[in-house]
Amino acid sequence: MAAHAAPVWPDAIRQRILRYIETLRRPEGAYGWRGDVTAQVSPTFGVVGSYRLLGLPVPEAPRVAEFVRTHYPVAERRRTERPLWRLDFEQMQTLLWLDEPVESFRPLAESWTKPADFTTNYELGGNPVLQHQAMAVRVRHHLGLSPAEGDGAWRDYFRARRRSNGTFNNTLASDGSDGHVMNTLWGLLAFECLGVAAAPDADLGAWAQDCQLRTGGFTYAPKAGIGAVEDIAYTWAALQVLERAGATARDAAGCHRWVKSLLTPEGGFQDRPGGEPNPMATYYALDCLRMLNHSPGASAKPAARARRFPVEPGMRVFSAQVQAPGSGSPREAVLLAKALGIHLWTAKNSPEGWVREARRIAAEEKAQVEFHIADEEYGTYVELPGLGCYSHLVDTLAPYGADTGVPLPKKAFPYPWETFRDGRLSKLRQGGGRLVWQFNENEELTRILLDEAAAKGTYSAIAAFHFGNENFLHSQPFLHRWAGRLPYVGLQDAHGKESWWWGKNLAAFRTLYVARDMGWAGWLEALETGRVMTVRHDEVTGWKTHYAGGSPELREFVNSREAEWRWWGKDGRNSRLPLGALTLLRPGMQFEEGAPSKGFALRLRLAAETTNQGVPKASRAELVSLRVDGQTVDAPLRESKTDRYHLASLELSDTAGILHRAEADIKDTGAGRTETLACSWRVGA
Repeated sequence: MAAHAAPVWPDAIRQRILRYIETLRRPEGAYGWRGDVTAQVSPTFGVVGSYRLLGLPVPEAPRVAEFVRTHYPVAERRRTERPLWRLDFEQMQTLLWLDEPVESFRPLAESWTKPADFTTNYELGGNPVLQHQAMAVRVRHHLGLSPAEGDGAWRDYFRARRRSNGTFNNTLASDGSDGHVMNTLWGLLAFECLGVAAAPDADLGAWAQDCQLRTGGFTYAPKAGIGAVEDIAYTWAALQVLERAGATARDAAGCHRWVKSLLTPEGGFQDRPGGEPNPMATYYALDCLRMLNHSPGASAKPAARARRFPVEPGMRVFSAQVQAPGSGSPREAVLLAKALGIHLWTAKNSPEGWVREARRIAAEEKAQVEFHIADEEYGTYVELPGLGCYSHLVDTLAPYGADTGVPLPKKAFPYPWETFRDGRLSKLRQGGGRLVWQFNENEELTRILLDEAAAKGTYSAIAAFHFGNENFLHSQPFLHRWAGRLPYVGLQDAHGKESWWWGKNLAAFRTLYVARDMGWAGWLEALETGRVMTVRHDEVTGWKTHYAGGSPELREFVNSREAEWRWWGKDGRNSRLPLGALTLLRPGMQFEEGAPSKGFALRLRLAAETTNQGVPKASRAELVSLRVDGQTVDAPLRESKTDRYHLASLELSDTAGILHRAEADIKDTGAGRTETLACSWRVGA
């Protein structure tokens, strides 16, 4: 992307923008999102691009470049497995802006000889995300690898997605759908990099002009329906498309006024009214002003900001786990909830009766936890014309015992979004349920659905932290756009057979909500008012505390009460995670592995390292001895591919009323300490 001469900048405005930008500098030397404690490539891209548009050098540029070069935002395997090539482009473009060499990208870019394969498990048509394909081509072009004779597969891909009016979109043009303004820009840029002629097009120019709304900003397509809001990214893309089509905005003055209105007192720009400033919006806004040949001044009518609900007297901090385990031992789930201080446990895809049993046990033990429902409706696909038909868009939250409807009947079927929204989702909300956005790497589709959510409440929250080492706010950085509009939650997305083997994830991150009551009504009110944030503190974060979401006021309130919700010990490690679980088993215990057909048994599960899928690996504890009523009993180890426990079959007097006591001495093999677990019961009770 070539440098352009900036307009004349009023010094007061320039200094305000610079002060804002420098609040984003992080200890690593590069820049992060406002609510993030670490630097990332995408906000650094936005900041460096903004410095360039302001005509100023980047402070400590070599340090910034070193970070960008060495800190790819997601796991390295994602460069080839469903690759997020936008991130590679941002890395390279940032380095080029900093006058740094980029030859190290060549070996990888040489392997990008065709569009990526995309699994139909995520997108029914197998369409890879157009934005990422275009960014791969742009990286190749920067390295002189494109245009080339071997680019045939790339050219075929983009040609097949160009509509007759000159626009582009994610699906094949043969489906008759219209284009999207961002995908149209990506397609035109790819054509330029591939050497495909795309002469100025009157139809395309008129189409882009028709994307402008009365406010002066642009939306994603003319006469768009769902989520059709004006946005700085749409406006930036539309102005770029208009330049390439040899046209201009019909209301350039109105566009300038609208962009200028997005400048906040902090000095950053927000994406659209009702949000918070961020570095990508700031970059887009400055480049829009460059294309409009205007410099920002004080707006006569600044845009509205995100609404903040204050913490009211009597409110407390409660802890929730979204899509926690919903299978295996409900007794161990209650044990984990008590040990880790979880107040709201929403169980994922549990069998009939599991949540009821967990609630019964919690009440019996007077545990301060409520169990509810959080299902992922696997196999449901939702379609937006031109953008694709995706799964992983239906993650529900529902109160126990309420009628919240049933999943749509057809699997791997392209349900139009409106059909899903007005049917399945409507019934869910009527019953007090809500919908959580899990993930989608198609930025253009995500923008439409989450903009509708911010206006109409279709989705009530966005997933940030996820099991394993995923943070969707890093792999899909455009999600920061909804800061202040929609709350961010942690999504356990539990897998595996037993909640016990999911303990590492339960002790890694969680969602905190501020309310007067920990129950479902308090949870819903917190979601509606944005009194929700998510926290991660585990080995993935280096035993440091990372946050997502929450206004500054909410974070201050939550942090002032850290002792009430913190699940790690004084040493910063997860010392509150139990070392073992000793459970008395009786006949008829439906969900308890090892339950006898008659008599009694004792099951002992011990701490172990686990896979990301909740499967035990190396043991972290060992059984020293197990005693019942003072007598040592044998407890052989039972192992399978997904489970591991000691089981002792008991022969006890059947005299009613006799009190029995079991004690298990277990040793922490890492720390060397020994502790005793105990349980008591009466025969006939």
